[in-house]
Amino acid sequence: MSKHQLPSWFPQLSTQVWILTLGRFLSQTGTGFTLFYAPIFFVNQLGLSTTAVGLGLGSAQISGIFGRFLGGSLSDSPLWGRRRTLLLSAIISAVASFILATTKDFNGLVLGNLLMGLGVGLYWPATEAAITDLTVGEERREAFALTRLADNLGLQSGIILGGILIALTGAYWALFVIDGISFIIFFGIIYYAITETYQPKILPLSAGSGKIENGWKIALRDRSLLVYVVVNILFTLYISQTQSTIPLYLSNFIPALSGKGFSSNILTALFTWHTILLVGAQLPIARAFKRFSHTRSLIISALFWGIGFILIGMTGISQSGNIFLAILGLGILSIAIVSYTPAASSIVADLAPESLRGVYLSINSQCWGIGYLIGPPLGGWALDRGQFAANNFWLAMALSVGVAILILGKLEGMLKK
Repeated sequence: MSKHQLPSWFPQLSTQVWILTLGRFLSQTGTGFTLFYAPIFFVNQLGLSTTAVGLGLGSAQISGIFGRFLGGSLSDSPLWGRRRTLLLSAIISAVASFILATTKDFNGLVLGNLLMGLGVGLYWPATEAAITDLTVGEERREAFALTRLADNLGLQSGIILGGILIALTGAYWALFVIDGISFIIFFGIIYYAITETYQPKILPLSAGSGKIENGWKIALRDRSLLVYVVVNILFTLYISQTQSTIPLYLSNFIPALSGKGFSSNILTALFTWHTILLVGAQLPIARAFKRFSHTRSLIISALFWGIGFILIGMTGISQSGNIFLAILGLGILSIAIVSYTPAASSIVADLAPESLRGVYLSINSQCWGIGYLIGPPLGGWALDRGQFAANNFWLAMALSVGVAILILGKLEGMLKK
């Protein structure tokens, strides 16, 4: 089906984009199977300490950094390109899943996570470069919104289905097997349905672009890209707070009848609302923001982040009505996320020379690794300082948004020159 045969309310994108989106949905469904349940499996089923499990799971971040660099270089290599890099990512990720399904000790945990981090690192630059190749102009932002929607739907579907499987069977190891199978299916989709999108071009010899290492030099000398990297790390740090610090804060620092914060049932309901809004608002927000430049969209997103963080902090200060504040705060943060993600990828795609899209988007992906490396420990440190520090942490996050807006203003001026 060509993009012109789709119903008018669908994004009018090429068939290749829709196939990549389907692959991402299946892949993220497998990831959702293991994301929430892996720590429980390794601690409660295998008897590893929580510290050992934390170190093992964290090792994926180390190999992920290397994988992103390698993925960017391979994606821009005429010998590899986007398609082969995605195939390699799927193979490595499938092997990692099967290792984790059969591991009995800490060494197996580390090996599996190192391979998984490598596979994920290879995946992101290649898939975003392919989306960039297949789109132009304003449709690019909608394409990135669509793929983010597939990510969120797949992840949440996997979490729900994984919970049902655990409740019925208690077989945690089966989650990793299913995860591995999802990567094999993803491999098949890429192999049979996706053609190579990379069309290498020879840049002027003065740019030294004939060598992979010089591609990185070009990217790291791009002042607009480097300015963007700083603000993008802030955004990804913000996103990490919604997944790590905010659940703990709402659980342990909110005035409630029990004196201990919101119950698990209330937390589940709050984050279900957060997820529903993430999924439901993704495409409408992308379409509504078409009238704005990428930098203006990110400035609006930053304002939503600031308001959301203030509302989350107010839930810990208010003695009544804090459930309403939490609902409103998490809703605003959902809008902040969906207004950020398409514009963030699109701005890097527009900055990148056609022959260096993999490298540029690899640098964009590294921002996520750095943000998630800094964010959870920073939030945990603040919560460990007690109620006063925990409440004021969200004020500090809101104030940091001002820095992000100033940087984005500078970047907008640079891009207009």
